[in-house]
Amino acid sequence: MKKGFSIIGAVIAVAIIAVLAIGTYFIIDGNNKATNFDNYNFYSYIEPDAHNGEIGDHIKGEKDAVVYIFEYADFQCPGCATMNTRVNQAVEELDGKLAVIYRNYLLSYHQNATAAASAAEAAGLQGYWKEYANALFSNQAEWEYASSSERTDLFNKYFTEITNGKGDLEKFKADIASERVSKKISFDMGIGKRIDIAGTPAFFVDGQRINWADEEGGEVYVNGKTISWDHALSGPEFVDILKQIVKASTSNN
Repeated sequence: MKKGFSIIGAVIAVAIIAVLAIGTYFIIDGNNKATNFDNYNFYSYIEPDAHNGEIGDHIKGEKDAVVYIFEYADFQCPGCATMNTRVNQAVEELDGKLAVIYRNYLLSYHQNATAAASAAEAAGLQGYWKEYANALFSNQAEWEYASSSERTDLFNKYFTEITNGKGDLEKFKADIASERVSKKISFDMGIGKRIDIAGTPAFFVDGQRINWADEEGGEVYVNGKTISWDHALSGPEFVDILKQIVKASTSNN
């Protein structure tokens, strides 16, 4: 009997993963059929337009910063939560020189990823994207495997907390399920699909992937200079690499 239940459980698990994968596929493809991605530079700030639901890129730091890093992340990804702290640290310490562009890239096996991204985008429509994104990452263990009803209650609570009760909660609830939010997530996913994002968090500078998790290390070329590392980067080491990138970008050849 135990073996039978084990097999049934495995079949159910596979079915759930398949459904999640199909759902993520439609998030990627559903709103993008009329979008010509050739019209966009993926390595620059993308303004609001009809194809992204009139929701432009989310930016940590100053829009006129010297260096842009592009991050593709999933709010349910543990590594993304860890790196979020480091990214925020780097942006703060580099004081206007570094900006990080955040784009959604949902992993199919994360059952609450779409809901979390939708909640962040909905908060963003009231001017609270950054605060809400930080709340999702810092409270990830609380909601990542929550049921639908539990997740909804938590997301509403976070919104009330970060807005100090001044946000429009009913609008927030409605915007989560809105076409605008769906288009924004779909648009971000469409870009990620076209540059072959394999996992999260993924970071790019000047069109080059920063292979921070590669055990063999990696390198990037910035302003004629090579910045290299010979092992996977820990959080503090990743911050140091970002600082080196900014230093290279702002120094004379």
